[in-house]
Amino acid sequence: MSFSPSSVPQYTPEEVIRVLQKHYGMKAQVKTLYSYDDQNFHVRDSPGAEFVFKISHSSEQRAFLEAQHQVLEILNRSDLAGSVPQVVPDASGNAIFAMPEKGAHRHWARMLTYLPGGILGKHSPHSERLRRQWGRLMGQIDRALDGFFHPALQHYLEWDLQHALDLRRDTGYIRDPRRRTLVEYFLLQFETEVLPQLPGLRRSVIHNDANDYNLLTGSSADGSTHISGIIDFGDIVYSCTACEAAIAAAYALLDQPDPLTAAAELVGGYHSAAPLQEAEIDLLFYLICARLCISVIISSRQLALRPENDYIAISQRPAWRALERLLPINPLHATAAFRNACDFPERPGQPIHRGLLSARRRYIGKSLSISYRQPLNIVRGAMQYLFEAGGDTYLDCVNNVCHVGHCHPRVVRAAQQQMARLNTNTRYLHDYLTEYARQLTATLPESLEVCFFTNSGTEANDLALRLARAYTGRQDVIVLEGAYHGHSTAVIEISPYKFDGPGGEGARPHIHKAPMPDPYRGRYRAPGPALGETYAADVEKLIGQLQWQERAPAAFFCEPLLSCGGQIVLPDGYLAAAFAHVRRAGGLCVVDEVQVGFGRIGSHFWAFQHQGVVPDILTLGKPIGNGHPLAAVITTRAIADTFANGMEYFNTFGGNPVSCAVGLAVLETIREEHLQENAREVGAYFLERLQHLQQRHPAIGDVRGLGLFLGIELVKDPGKRTPDGALASRIVENMKQRGILLSTDGPDHNVIKIKPPLVFSRENVAQVCEILDKAIG
Repeated sequence: MSFSPSSVPQYTPEEVIRVLQKHYGMKAQVKTLYSYDDQNFHVRDSPGAEFVFKISHSSEQRAFLEAQHQVLEILNRSDLAGSVPQVVPDASGNAIFAMPEKGAHRHWARMLTYLPGGILGKHSPHSERLRRQWGRLMGQIDRALDGFFHPALQHYLEWDLQHALDLRRDTGYIRDPRRRTLVEYFLLQFETEVLPQLPGLRRSVIHNDANDYNLLTGSSADGSTHISGIIDFGDIVYSCTACEAAIAAAYALLDQPDPLTAAAELVGGYHSAAPLQEAEIDLLFYLICARLCISVIISSRQLALRPENDYIAISQRPAWRALERLLPINPLHATAAFRNACDFPERPGQPIHRGLLSARRRYIGKSLSISYRQPLNIVRGAMQYLFEAGGDTYLDCVNNVCHVGHCHPRVVRAAQQQMARLNTNTRYLHDYLTEYARQLTATLPESLEVCFFTNSGTEANDLALRLARAYTGRQDVIVLEGAYHGHSTAVIEISPYKFDGPGGEGARPHIHKAPMPDPYRGRYRAPGPALGETYAADVEKLIGQLQWQERAPAAFFCEPLLSCGGQIVLPDGYLAAAFAHVRRAGGLCVVDEVQVGFGRIGSHFWAFQHQGVVPDILTLGKPIGNGHPLAAVITTRAIADTFANGMEYFNTFGGNPVSCAVGLAVLETIREEHLQENAREVGAYFLERLQHLQQRHPAIGDVRGLGLFLGIELVKDPGKRTPDGALASRIVENMKQRGILLSTDGPDHNVIKIKPPLVFSRENVAQVCEILDKAIG
């Protein structure tokens, strides 16, 4: 529930003094206390007794206040007597009465006893002992209220965790798009994990606001601080019992260096007084995160309405820090911590075991390899983090498919919503197809204006090859050594990475390999502005050899940065010179941005722009759908028209409504979250940190890259630049054991490739480099 300013009472201390004289016959001193939507006054009568006089906002129902009083009476009859306020009736025996009217609103008033003590929120730091007492107090309250019900407590409340998803409507008040995504991610997890379980959870009356400014403290005989009481029952509600522990834990973990341990200590204290059920413990992590989301959404809305209020911005900072610290925590690890705190046996995870591996070997083709000596059973993802079934978290530095982050809420919801409406093929008209093509081509040079949609980078390159051959009427193709363009029969033929590798049959007569333009270990190494032209001259030589045989190239295929070749940044001017040679021979220039496009290099949205060229055909894949099977070929009108020769091109799933909705969501996310800029800034910092490591470790022969496309080349002898693939593999395995996922690439498998999701942060970079420093040893 939100309140308009007009519903908040506006009584002065002088008016309150007159009301106290009339109803209680007391001469009192009155001081205003802070309140969110009510008015509270500290009252001291002439004998020195202290009270709290409360005036409710105008939308407060009397029945709800009566329910609050019943709760206080129950608690004061329990072993919590003295730890909660008592109701003080007026001289006529009325516990609740109407204040004199001001304007058109009526406000109810009542008096409670004043509880002495300090405020836990002002006591820092909170010890483990205090957190356990905190949790135990909330458990005692819930145990005392077990079985109590009042219909007024079934009211709708924004702060009621079971309604957390309703606040999605207000996430737009969060101005920072990255923070908005963080909240939407946790709400998506709530929807996925908690919402289906809500009907089966226990329900009871709960306090619902056990924040540390509602907890009172006292001094024990030994001088230590203990929790002595709790105030503010204005948010009590009939809700899921487990929400009580989750809410208290959400506040207990604020500004804690180890938030999970802090939360588990409180949960353990709660369980000692009011045992939680296993089903409730399994959901605690998601409930805690949802409470923090509610807090930052509501405070962001308040800040938008009252931008001059600096206190709101300051007060929400701990919650934002907590959400950022909770993102990398594997929910399975969190659940294990809560189970341990409640003395439940730790539920075994689902680590890789022989049964799973043997099933894979039985049902999956042997040609599909698996990463790492001890394979990972990844079961969840969160932006730049991956979660393993055994509870471990891994920082993903290599999965360039989930370009905007694993399980990005915008992408997930785009797919969910369109899948719920319709998924069909391009034989029918649908808006998403043309709108996505329009937005995609808007990022490109004007000449690239016609789109074909496919399901994978392999299909895209296969189609690009058909387009080039149809347009030129030729078969010969020039490719780079070590290049990989896909796994279909046609594109394996243009992939030396495959046909020159194990099981390969070498180049077909119509495939011609140009030397890899590798400035570090390639054929030509002299630095300078002519290096690109020197390598491009080899393309010209190949064309000359073809022409001597009265042949000419249909196309030159090239990545603008070489992925499988070893994360190689092409020398300046290479593509401009190579393209000029190819075009003079009547061939087409095909740029494969399946791995490097969509802002990854930071300086440009497309990597070919870094070389100052425009291709005739562009192929896209991997990051285009953030993990959804989507790819594209974009070309000129003339090339597309030539391809329309009567043999229709139809792809059953290419360009379907769901895929296009996902593609649009990815483009929108890159724009709104400024991910290209993040790739530039974080990538530059990453490269700088890696260069510092290079100075410390002679085994690092070269560090290179653009944006968040980086490579570390390991060598045995820096002078001879002898590749050290064994060391690279050992480092990758060592990093994996320390929670960092990397991989190797290059013809000699001695290059550690770094291509993380574009949400990667400077903090992630620092973590990787600190661990890498130790792993290289």
